[in-house]
Amino acid sequence: MLAKSTTDGIRALLELATVPERWRSGPELAAAQQLPEPMLEQLLLRLRRAGVVVARRGRLGGYRLARPAAEIRLATVIAALQAPKHQRNPGLAASAAEQVTQALEARLERAVGRALEELSLEELLFDLRSAEACRDGDAGLLLG
Repeated sequence: MLAKSTTDGIRALLELATVPERWRSGPELAAAQQLPEPMLEQLLLRLRRAGVVVARRGRLGGYRLARPAAEIRLATVIAALQAPKHQRNPGLAASAAEQVTQALEARLERAVGRALEELSLEELLFDLRSAEACRDGDAGLLLG
């Protein structure tokens, strides 16, 4: 459902969200996520244009979240990272069955869009911390 570049961008945002007040360089983020630096820089540029991250030049610069993770909606992130979809013209459907399946696709996309508007980066960060706690046998599972 999500392109690899989109999941890579979300992973980078989660990395930034773990220590939101700290500036992280592109090479540092790329190394932490084991991603090619040029590709990650392109994703960060898209996220900066969408107002999800801010960038600062210089030795102490890098990237960080533009606002708290609770205020960053996944719909905004995914829209910034994914290539625009080609819209089909429903009038060009070859059959009634094709029109119905196109309408179904549109309904599903709207439902997913609504769900992503409600989901914040903070919720994914909570899931990340829970997953990390589960991997650490001493920490246990976080419930919330």
